[in-house]
Amino acid sequence: MSLFPQSELHFQLYECLDTESLLSRARFSEHNLDTFNAVLDTAEKIATDVFLPHNAKADHAEPQFDGHKVSMLEDVKVAYDAFCDAGFVAARFNFEDGGMQLPETIMTGCSGFFMAANPSTTAYPFLTTAAANVIKHFASETLQAQFLPKMLTGQYSGTMALTEPHAGSGLADITTTAYPTEQGHYLIKGSKLYISGGEHELSENIIHLVLAKIPGGPAGVKGISLFVVPKFRLNNDGQPEQRNDVTLAGLIHKLGYRGTTSTALTFGENGDCHGYLVGEPHKGLQYMFMMMNEARVGVGFGAAMIGYRGFQYSLDYAKDRIQGGKPIVEHGDVKRMLLLQKAYTEGAMNLCFYGARLVDDMHTHDDESTRQSSAQLLDLLTPIIKAWPSEYGPKSNDLAIQVLGGAGYTREYPVEQLWRDNRLNPIHEGTNGIQALDLIGRKLWQNNQAALGELQRRFQLDLAKAKGHVSVQCAGVIMPFLSQLPQVIAVIGEDLHNEQQANTLTNAMSFMEIFSSIIISWMWLRQVTVAEKALVEHPELTLEQQAFYQGKCQTGLFYIQTQLPLVQPHIDLLIRHDDSCSSMQTSWF
Repeated sequence: MSLFPQSELHFQLYECLDTESLLSRARFSEHNLDTFNAVLDTAEKIATDVFLPHNAKADHAEPQFDGHKVSMLEDVKVAYDAFCDAGFVAARFNFEDGGMQLPETIMTGCSGFFMAANPSTTAYPFLTTAAANVIKHFASETLQAQFLPKMLTGQYSGTMALTEPHAGSGLADITTTAYPTEQGHYLIKGSKLYISGGEHELSENIIHLVLAKIPGGPAGVKGISLFVVPKFRLNNDGQPEQRNDVTLAGLIHKLGYRGTTSTALTFGENGDCHGYLVGEPHKGLQYMFMMMNEARVGVGFGAAMIGYRGFQYSLDYAKDRIQGGKPIVEHGDVKRMLLLQKAYTEGAMNLCFYGARLVDDMHTHDDESTRQSSAQLLDLLTPIIKAWPSEYGPKSNDLAIQVLGGAGYTREYPVEQLWRDNRLNPIHEGTNGIQALDLIGRKLWQNNQAALGELQRRFQLDLAKAKGHVSVQCAGVIMPFLSQLPQVIAVIGEDLHNEQQANTLTNAMSFMEIFSSIIISWMWLRQVTVAEKALVEHPELTLEQQAFYQGKCQTGLFYIQTQLPLVQPHIDLLIRHDDSCSSMQTSWF
């Protein structure tokens, strides 16, 4: 069973998104289709050969801390080194930085192999890439010279240290403090919790990006600054030498992603933790949002791929498992569960690839207005890209367990681990409830709703392309729900400024469900349109190829006809200002 079937990858990259057209842009002009595919093939080989084999082993044999150092399976180090040696940490970066200048769309395809194979080991290099990107964009030339080259080779790894024991998503409440010194560095004092990859022996150094407050700065989030805090301080030759005052207080043992160290870190326990300011004081949260938003998109795609892996396994199982004289794939309820998995995961996957293309367009499109509108649309969609796949990826894995029946919840089969790994994603990088609040509280209204206007424009273009029998059916179901969206948004906008505010904020997840379901229906309409066109224009297709496209059409129709209408009660709830939740009193529980 392939981690990411070529038919699906090709469809997403080259048919739905026309990724080949990126080759005409200056940034990617030194590449060709062969180099794109060679990179994807390399990712598949490394993921299959050195990531996949120890996925279950790392789940059973978690990292251990003996009070002095962290130990873990040797396989993790082998996989980390293979990833770094192939140049994947730096692949998105400029040639002059040692990177490959590859499109985000292609790198998303590559990451799909690693996330499907082994999400916990993948976390180490993925965090490193994201931390390096923040340093590249916002740190001084001195800090870049000290840390960036070795981060991009994987010799140094990276983390982001935001959460504190008393302050989870409420970053305004952090108390980690950075005291300036006459030597130009800061002394960091505080504690961080749930820091993924915060301690290990995989790399020569670990570069923590730490949020802290400088005494005398503004209150709340406006007073947060960002610091580079290395595990080892560098000597005059730029080599890691003296251990910085960063202490591992302990490892945290999680439901899933067990191969990734989750750490409690203490900074400055002995008063000698050196940190180096990134950019300007008090702008740390603004800088860190780059890494957080990258991570949110990554969480969404990871959730899609873990869900997709479970779907593939349960599909193969259902084809082989005989019950009642026929494979259970032919039983109606099993077919329903498989179809839901396919609809959830391939819809989520398509959304994440669309987001990756927006990243490429905002950075490399020839037209400035398209760059701007792509950036605005990505900003609007980021809460959806994070939340919907991480909500429905675990639901898909839950269905995979059900398809396997009694075998599904045993550790002899992989689907229970997939569910456990994926169950972390609705919480990772801002809970889905926080994404919903961000969506209704900020994202809808930015730039005078310019992003909503761009969404409407693109949606209408794709509705106009629906010419085939199935795509026309899909469009006919979508349009009544799309037409209700402006009214719902208007109600929310009014309620946020009157006595209904508490109701609206409490019901934010209802709007997330409405908006996300319409977006996923749009993604499925796009896939159905492409698949129908292929069936019409290519009569030479093999039976297997025809079946692939027919499956796309049927799944899109299934999702739009059976799942999209489920949002109507949420629409009604918001329009009537339902307060049955917000009126609940704490003492009544």
